[in-house]
Amino acid sequence: MAQHVNPTRMELSRLKKRLKTATRGHKLLKDKRDEMVRRFMLIIRRDKELREQVEAALGAAMGRFAVASAQMGEESVAEALLYPAREARVKTGKRNIMSVDVPTIEYAGSEEAADLPYGFAFTSSELDGAVLDLAAVLPQLIELAEVEKTCNMLADEIEKTRRRVNALEHVMIPEMEQTIRYITMKLEENERANLNRLMKVKEMMVQEQ
Repeated sequence: MAQHVNPTRMELSRLKKRLKTATRGHKLLKDKRDEMVRRFMLIIRRDKELREQVEAALGAAMGRFAVASAQMGEESVAEALLYPAREARVKTGKRNIMSVDVPTIEYAGSEEAADLPYGFAFTSSELDGAVLDLAAVLPQLIELAEVEKTCNMLADEIEKTRRRVNALEHVMIPEMEQTIRYITMKLEENERANLNRLMKVKEMMVQEQ
């Protein structure tokens, strides 16, 4: 890059301004990346906590469904579950985290205990427990979906910011610094050459006198 620029004072001034801007942008991007990583780690911890809770609850519910299927038969279980135990409504929106618009998904259904959607005459208590367990874990499932989507979006933005920081730090700023050194060296050479010419002219004028 240095060999393809015009070594003038105007170009030197322009490059110094660009270098100052790039250095300031590099610091701002590094600060943004560090803060995003900090928030990402907090959300990741929440994601781990929620996932463990949801997986435990789903595992227990699936175990109960298996027992109920063994007691009642799969067709009877499927027939009993034709209607939902609870209305599932969600309220969606978005919030901004370090210039990243992430989704918000909030459970907006009833907080009352779920109603079993079938009669008790031909169903087992294991099926009742499985249905109630799944209804209870629904808000956590919805929160988990929100948290995991947020994690994915933040991870993508962190990676983009990291690439920009690296490009500035290892490519653009070093190239501009190298070009500034090249132009400064060329200008100094030109000044020395001009000074030498002036000295020679002065000597010739003195000799002529």
